Amino acid sequence: MAAGVVVDTGGTLSHAAIVAREYNIPAVLATGDATSKLKDGDRVMVDGTSGKVVKLG
Repeated sequence: MAAGVVVDTGGTLSHAAIVAREYNIPAVLATGDATSKLKDGDRVMVDGTSGKVVKLG
């Protein structure tokens, strides 16, 4: 189960954006390198309004 979506590429019509809207969860798209900086199991805060992804702890 996902609480948010973070992807390196994509836009408002991408699969990731559509899934996020469908499940009513925040998404930050086109980060460029976020997935290479994050590891499986990392806790993050995803603010879809401002486009910020913050690694917690």
